[in-house]
Amino acid sequence: MITHTAEQQQQPNPPGAEFSHMAKPRVLLVDDHPLVLDSVRQLLEPNVSVLGTVEQSKDVLPAAKRLKPDIVLLDASMPDTDGFEIARQLKAAMPSVQIIFLTMLGEAISISEGFRAGAMGYVLKQSAAEELHEAVESVLANKRFLSKKIDADVREAIEHEWFRPEGYSSALTERQREILRLLADGQSAKSIAKKLNISTKTVEFHKANITRKLGVHTTSELIRFALAHGMTTL
Repeated sequence: MITHTAEQQQQPNPPGAEFSHMAKPRVLLVDDHPLVLDSVRQLLEPNVSVLGTVEQSKDVLPAAKRLKPDIVLLDASMPDTDGFEIARQLKAAMPSVQIIFLTMLGEAISISEGFRAGAMGYVLKQSAAEELHEAVESVLANKRFLSKKIDADVREAIEHEWFRPEGYSSALTERQREILRLLADGQSAKSIAKKLNISTKTVEFHKANITRKLGVHTTSELIRFALAHGMTTL
């Protein structure tokens, strides 16, 4: 639970002070955990107007249509219907609403899926206290926000589109494509070796051949290629 002391409230330029000169952003909170909803509400208020909270997937769209928020703060891991599908439904019904995912999912494919579903912000729950107000400010200015706590390789892959380098070849073997998918999902060579029942050296050998064929050199470039070509799976 996040609380604010009187001393903290008197400090100059507290988080969210940038909204003091304008109408408060109207936000709808969506998460299936009541304690998370309470904590996020306390974090955002009084600088943001929290219109309400929703705990069930089926109630999100009706609540959004009724309350007409500027922003929907949405967990990606909702029961029954995942947050990505909820985001797509929201954007189809209410194109002007901004969506920020607040979630524990930090792997590349989830982040990419979140932005493809229509979100403008992606914040990890563990960094909400430091980043949520900045995320709100960014999306209201129509700027994408991506949590700074996300792995650097993943951030780079998400923020920069893949382009076809000189010497590129897409003629990967099925084993190479399988290893590339696992690498893009953030798995280490050791974990891939265990999963596929092969040696770590074999994984590294395949990775070297993959990078040579694709004409790339870094893990972030591999992730970028996999995302661009739909080679990862949720």
